[in-house]
Amino acid sequence: MALRVCGRLLRGSAVLSARLAGSAPQESASWFLTAGNAACSRGGRHGFIFTPACFITSEAFLSRLMKGKAAETDSNIYRLPASVPPDSGEQLSLLLKHPDQPENSKVLKVAIIGAPNAGKSTLSNQLLGRKVFAVSKKVHTTRSRALGVLTEGDTQIILLDTPGLTTPSKVKRHQLEKSLLVDPWDTVREADLMVVMVDVADRWMCSRLDFEVLKCLALHPDIPAVLVLNKVDLMKAKDRLLDITAHLTCGTVNGRKMRIRPVIKPPWAEKKPERASEDEENAAPEDSAEPTSALSKEQLKTLRNQQGWPHFKDVFMLSSVDREDVSTLRSYFMVAAKPGSWQYHSEVLTDQSPEQVCTNIIREKLLEYLPQEVPYSVTQSVELWQDGENGELDISVKLYSVKETHMRMVIGTAGQMVARIAREASEDLSRVYLREVRLKLSVKLKK
Repeated sequence: MALRVCGRLLRGSAVLSARLAGSAPQESASWFLTAGNAACSRGGRHGFIFTPACFITSEAFLSRLMKGKAAETDSNIYRLPASVPPDSGEQLSLLLKHPDQPENSKVLKVAIIGAPNAGKSTLSNQLLGRKVFAVSKKVHTTRSRALGVLTEGDTQIILLDTPGLTTPSKVKRHQLEKSLLVDPWDTVREADLMVVMVDVADRWMCSRLDFEVLKCLALHPDIPAVLVLNKVDLMKAKDRLLDITAHLTCGTVNGRKMRIRPVIKPPWAEKKPERASEDEENAAPEDSAEPTSALSKEQLKTLRNQQGWPHFKDVFMLSSVDREDVSTLRSYFMVAAKPGSWQYHSEVLTDQSPEQVCTNIIREKLLEYLPQEVPYSVTQSVELWQDGENGELDISVKLYSVKETHMRMVIGTAGQMVARIAREASEDLSRVYLREVRLKLSVKLKK
């Protein structure tokens, strides 16, 4: 298939469409690679020219998206991002409050899955407009399922942020919570749409989908899934993106074959699929996660030999830290939403309690600044949570360390480390609760 490029205009941005041309395909079945603000094409001395956010979609859906954008512009509806009440009773009352249903309400439940550290929580935060999920460069920052609610106009998008899919042996080896095994699988069952995130900046992970992700997709073939290639801003060789797409989709998007001829085929593209990891080969049946038992040995064997998933509806290429990139995906969700009753009041931002948000943000800072296994072994206890004299929120949290050496690392030289963690966490929490937060952290050895 050859790649032909033509220009389109969407909400004032130059949107280029690259049709994957076959043997005289019908117009309604043609496929487009679209870019949000500039060129996305092959050719010339530099090969693949890319500016995020790009996505591969059908012309029919592109038409719906354009209509949705036009309607959004005409209605001029904009709702400020919700916030989390600092009082747990108020938050619970808000969660139990009857949804303020508009006349033609629409809803979409989106489960965001992927390998650890793919950028799932970063994407959720960007979609919501506020930081309510912990984010760090280390794996397993998210330890249990959390829910975010995005409400715009008559549409409510429920984001189900999940822990990275992992194996029972890794959870046992690193003494992680069992929720990392159960929550992602349980969450997907609720979803209307699955978003599979892949870190394309990780050259070892982007050539094939994580085996746990493939198992999850195979268990729920009836739930539509889209592929999100994240961290494209960190890639120097943008011409690899189309080749990565071909690998991770098995060359098929929504039932239509795509064939990519790269300008220069990178060496990694010629590599054969690696053998399944030792964890996957040697895991005993009783050590397996319960949902996996629904797949036969033949199905598991087939999945181990697969690099990608041939049933993705659409493919996105973006950077989850870029607001403009993510707005394209948010518009996609809005258009994909179906008529249905809202589940939450429009003022709800997350189902987490204020204390959970606080401890998650503190854990994020611990993971960011402490080495190796140290942050994973630190536990927390909220000692004080009260309003101050001038309307500020006073919070005191005690950190428990299992080793004296770990405790000294958390405290840092002259208490600089724990002071830095408290200061940065206070700033993040102030933006979540919309009031000044004074956070005090103390460190104690756990006996």
